Amino acid sequence: MKKVKDLKVYKKCLIVVDMVNGFVREGILHDEVIAQIIDRQKEIIDDYINNKELVLFIKDTHTESSTEKKRFGNTNHCLVGTNEAELVDELKAYEEMDNVISIPKNSTSFMEAPMFRKIVNNLENISEYDVIGCCTDICVINGTIGLANYNDQWNRDVTIKVHEDAIETYGSPTHNRELYAASAKLLMEQQGIQLVKKM
Repeated sequence: MKKVKDLKVYKKCLIVVDMVNGFVREGILHDEVIAQIIDRQKEIIDDYINNKELVLFIKDTHTESSTEKKRFGNTNHCLVGTNEAELVDELKAYEEMDNVISIPKNSTSFMEAPMFRKIVNNLENISEYDVIGCCTDICVINGTIGLANYNDQWNRDVTIKVHEDAIETYGSPTHNRELYAASAKLLMEQQGIQLVKKM
């Protein structure tokens, strides 16, 4: 894990989900429509950087033997060591900053990534999580609801906000972008997760 200052100093945490080339720029699962949220994401990230709060980049990272792909049509994507598993160019420079940590994940829920759990366990003074990224109805919802449940389990009183103008999902003949995204947002709201956007 990248060395950062004591995690207990942070009051807020921004989670940037899967803004990697394999979902945005190249590969079998990418959709370039997702790139339209990058500018808004940078505004939110810059605000966190300027206020010296914690930013966590989640990066989908698999091996040839990852079992997750069986549920998604045996699609090899975001393989470790490839460009697909790296952040899009617009966000890569942030990885060098002191209050930023990048975390690989091997499932659709960032909450299940061992490094993420270790970090969250040490974020004892966090009062707010903000979530941005893709895909709304897969990795964003799975990780965010898991995060809410984790904090409830340990009686941590936190607010979780998902920024509607900084999340996106993919479209395909079998994946209705608007319908799937709307359903995911409804489910998150039902779990007490706040949906917010820039006015």
